[in-house]
Amino acid sequence: MTSKPQLNPALKLVLDLGPLLIFFAANSRFGIYVATGAFMAAILIALAVAYALTRHLPIMPLVTAVVVMVFGTLTLVLHDELFIKVKPTIIYVLFGGVLLVGLAFGKSLLGLVFDSVFHLTEEGWRKLTVRWALFFLALAVLNEIVWRTQTTDVWVSFKVFGVVPLTFLFAALQYPLLTKYAAPEAAPTEPAQATE
Repeated sequence: MTSKPQLNPALKLVLDLGPLLIFFAANSRFGIYVATGAFMAAILIALAVAYALTRHLPIMPLVTAVVVMVFGTLTLVLHDELFIKVKPTIIYVLFGGVLLVGLAFGKSLLGLVFDSVFHLTEEGWRKLTVRWALFFLALAVLNEIVWRTQTTDVWVSFKVFGVVPLTFLFAALQYPLLTKYAAPEAAPTEPAQATE
């Protein structure tokens, strides 16, 4: 079985965070509706670049892009920022729910997403999947609290300067689990980064 080509980690980070930074910059200068359009375009460009370099589309960014397109379009067509604000909640609940449902059926779907990055035992995948599922659901609750109680500008800032650092911190805190449950035949030699 041939392994899929992988993106350079620095480029992957740019493709993951670039659209969010563009969203933040466009919102601060032009407002939420221009920012939403710019975000949609940036997501599509990031996906296209990833596909051009690897000839496959990662599952999580692909699902995120579909939801962004649907809710971004609703935001622009109906001129209602509610849709773009609810979009992260939908994505987080979707990811968290899918991971938990997968576990209920005895499948660690997180393993399918991260398998090329690191290798874990069955118990390791199960524990890591539960942690990520609960983290996604916690982010969903947090997103709902922030957009319902704060201004649009504060919510946009929270998406960039709140969710991103929280995700990196959470991923870093999983490193002891990754080392404890590393599969013997393929123990990781360096810390793996996991992003939302």
